[in-house]
Amino acid sequence: MSNWTSVEGLTIAIDGPSGSGKGTVAKMLADELALPVLDTGLLYRLTGSVALQRDVSLDCESDVAALVDDLLADIDWAVEGIYFAGKNVTAQLRSEQVGAAASQVAAMLSVREKLLGLQHLLAEKGCIMDGRDIGTVVLPNAPAKFFLTASVRERARRRWAQLKDDSDSSLEGVLAELKVRDQRDAERQHAPLKQADDAIAIDSTTLRVDEVIDRMLGVLERRKLIARSVA
Repeated sequence: MSNWTSVEGLTIAIDGPSGSGKGTVAKMLADELALPVLDTGLLYRLTGSVALQRDVSLDCESDVAALVDDLLADIDWAVEGIYFAGKNVTAQLRSEQVGAAASQVAAMLSVREKLLGLQHLLAEKGCIMDGRDIGTVVLPNAPAKFFLTASVRERARRRWAQLKDDSDSSLEGVLAELKVRDQRDAERQHAPLKQADDAIAIDSTTLRVDEVIDRMLGVLERRKLIARSVA
C-alpha cells in the first residue's frame, strides 16, 4: 500500500538520456505513489524492432510511418510493459541493436506524430511517463517535470552491466554507442532531447536510486501534488 496520495490525474514527466536511470526511477516512484508508469521509449523500440524483423529500411521515413499504421491496432500499453499482438514483448526490446533502431525512428516527424496521439490518450487518467521529450512535447503541461542525467561514463557502465550476459558487449563499445546516440538524440530536428525550462534537473552520477526518489517526493510534496496518507 502506498504511503502517499496524489491529486487526481497527476502526470509526472521524467526525461533524460539513455542510462540515466529514468526507467528505474520512474518505476520506483510509481510504486511509491500507486501510479502507472508508461515508458514511451518502448513505442519507438517496438517500431524499430519490428522494422528490423520485417526488413523495413530505417532510412526511409515513409516506409517506417506506414509500418506504424500497421502496428497501432496491435499495441496495448499496460503498467507492466508493452504488449504487441497480445504478447508482452517488453523484455525483447532492451537490446543495443533495437535501441539504436529506436533512436533512428524517433527522429522521424511523421512517426512521432502518429505515436503522440496514443501517448496523450494513455496519460489522461494520470501516470508517470519517462522518455526523451515528455516534458517538452508529450506532457508539456505536466505539473511536475524532472530531467535525470549522469556522466556519460557512468551511464555507459550501467548499460554495460545490464548487457553483461552478452559476450559481444564491452564497456568501451557501449560507451562509444552511447555517445553516438546522445549526439543523435540532441541534434535531431524534431523533438530533440533537452531539458524543459520548468524541469528540475537531478544528476544521479553519485546518487543512489532511493536518494533520487526522496528528492522527487520532496518536490512533489512541496508543490502539494502529493500528501502523506493518513493511517
